Amino acid sequence: MALSYRKATLADLEILTKTRIEVLRAANQLSTDIDMSEVKKQSLEYYQNALKNDTHSAYLVFDGEAFVGAGGISYFQVMPTYHNPTGKKAYIMNMYTNPDYRRQGIAFKTLDLLVADAKERGITSISLEATDMGRPLYEKYGFVKMNDEMELPN
Repeated sequence: MALSYRKATLADLEILTKTRIEVLRAANQLSTDIDMSEVKKQSLEYYQNALKNDTHSAYLVFDGEAFVGAGGISYFQVMPTYHNPTGKKAYIMNMYTNPDYRRQGIAFKTLDLLVADAKERGITSISLEATDMGRPLYEKYGFVKMNDEMELPN
């Protein structure tokens, strides 16, 4: 298996957008008959803008020419705090590994590349939302469950 990892560019919009829809379908247990056209359109726009203005990085994984995995990280800023004086934050999302390639360290290596990308930018506040399937990987990497965050539902 000759795996290669590379940072995504604007030339990768199609694969990034397609993978985003696959991840959302899996994470939300959505059947293929659910219309995702608006999410697809908005995801494409997001990637176009975020890759241009460097507020998102993504890594793609290939086995030869075959696409087998991906992961992304979004960058944003909040007000500075005692624990994060710069206010710079990163949010990891869209982690994906083709089912035939799971349990081979691909997601761990992709996660490592994303974390390194954030640290190169001086960002130490990195978070993510874990699915049941992904939680063991993130815990192994060193992520811990947050207790104080809340969300206002739709």
